[in-house]
Amino acid sequence: MRSIAAAALMLSMSVGAMNAGAAQAATKPVVGEMAPDFELTLIDGSKVSLADLKGQVVLLNFWATWCVPCRKELPTLDSYYALNQKHGLKVFAITTEGSVPIGQLKKLFAAMHIPSARRIKGPYAPIAAIPTNFIIDRAGKLRYAKAAALDLDDLNALLVPMLNERPPA
Repeated sequence: MRSIAAAALMLSMSVGAMNAGAAQAATKPVVGEMAPDFELTLIDGSKVSLADLKGQVVLLNFWATWCVPCRKELPTLDSYYALNQKHGLKVFAITTEGSVPIGQLKKLFAAMHIPSARRIKGPYAPIAAIPTNFIIDRAGKLRYAKAAALDLDDLNALLVPMLNERPPA
């Protein structure tokens, strides 16, 4: 009798683990679907979630100090953000753990318009490499997710149509 109860317990635990795995897989960011929520911890310690950004176009940029394409992309993103934040664009630079310590980046962060984050909670992470960028439209749908640096032409092609969309009512 005990072996049947033990087997039933193990089976229910296995099913529970599979259901938890399925639930986690369902929350991963998928282009064309609603973006999963996240919580950013910014350099100043404040927190920002996707819900706080409703109605805006959001670009999450994962980068590292040792990444040469990142060092080229970051100034472009910063200038683009400075020009387009008034149109509803929010860009966040998320430093990966492979970068130099946050304290050593204070001068860079102080010179940037883009809010910098030291941590993100949620299912977002670099896809296969960095830089990785996720773009979420005004309605909260994930429209872009790719491990590649964005240049000015990419930003215009991807963001201008979304910035021209009306925020949801």
